[in-house]
Amino acid sequence: MEHAYDITLTVNGTTVSRRVPARLHLVDFLREDLELTGSHAGCEHGVCGACTVRVNGEIVRGCLMLAVQANGCRVDTIEGLSDSKELAGLQKAFHQKNALQCGFCTPGMLMAAQDLLLKGKKVSREEIRTHISGNYCRCTGYQAIVDAIEEVVNGKG
Repeated sequence: MEHAYDITLTVNGTTVSRRVPARLHLVDFLREDLELTGSHAGCEHGVCGACTVRVNGEIVRGCLMLAVQANGCRVDTIEGLSDSKELAGLQKAFHQKNALQCGFCTPGMLMAAQDLLLKGKKVSREEIRTHISGNYCRCTGYQAIVDAIEEVVNGKG
């Protein structure tokens, strides 16, 4: 019999309490228990970035973090950042620069891009590429993604 634990966390500004299995990953908790399906379960090894969420202000891989580890934490998902309009500039730039195609990687890319934007400094295209290097995209070739991020982070356009 697997152990279960009571957790309480704040997800997108709302306090949530649940009893969860010890081995439930954060991304699965968000998707299955809270029906926040914007973060995707991709590789389940922490290398593709599709499951990226923000925990206490830092981006993390939701497939590598257990839900019980988020007990007492503040978790922001792509839905929360979108609904709050925090991502409005990046979303507009991604659309205008055609930086999305199938959309599977887009939530993780936006979370990584916002993390870079919050650092509050101008960056080179190489620094942008390095910052998003943990997020895989099979469709775009990254050029348009870097263009979109550069436009917002460096105030171009």
